[in-house]
Amino acid sequence: MSEEYVILVDENDQEVGQMEKMEAHEKALLHRAFSVFVFDKSGKFLLQRRALEKYHSGGLWTNACCSHPRAGETTKEAAMRRLNEELGFTVDVEEQFSFIYKSELDKGLTEHEFDHVFFATYEGEMNPNPAEVMEVKYVELEELKRDMKDSPENYTEWFKICFNEVLENL
Repeated sequence: MSEEYVILVDENDQEVGQMEKMEAHEKALLHRAFSVFVFDKSGKFLLQRRALEKYHSGGLWTNACCSHPRAGETTKEAAMRRLNEELGFTVDVEEQFSFIYKSELDKGLTEHEFDHVFFATYEGEMNPNPAEVMEVKYVELEELKRDMKDSPENYTEWFKICFNEVLENL
């Protein structure tokens, strides 16, 4: 498997270089990322539980997918690519907002991301990639809020950080 690179950016999302993905997470350098939130027509959130083998946050619940664009790829193109790679479906996504966050994770890694947040609506077939995803489910907003309050340790850091802004943009 070839090395993956992330796009290093400044606080204005202007590219300042590239770095191997693990090195960027070890050094906590700001890089471009995206998060996709998928809803069904009734407004339920599609959640995925990350595969245990993921390089960080394995076994935690999070939004439909997250990742990093490749060089020469727009964040929208990357978001649509990763939805297909992780969950096995294609749908149009629309960017809603972006934010910067920094959070220490497990395995000595730190996420420091300029995160572009996309929304989509989807109710069709899914074919989750078991190397990426161990479980998927749609959940009602009130149930999700309750569970996040009662068991925050079951959710990824970025999901908890951006959740309120997601709600404001629904």
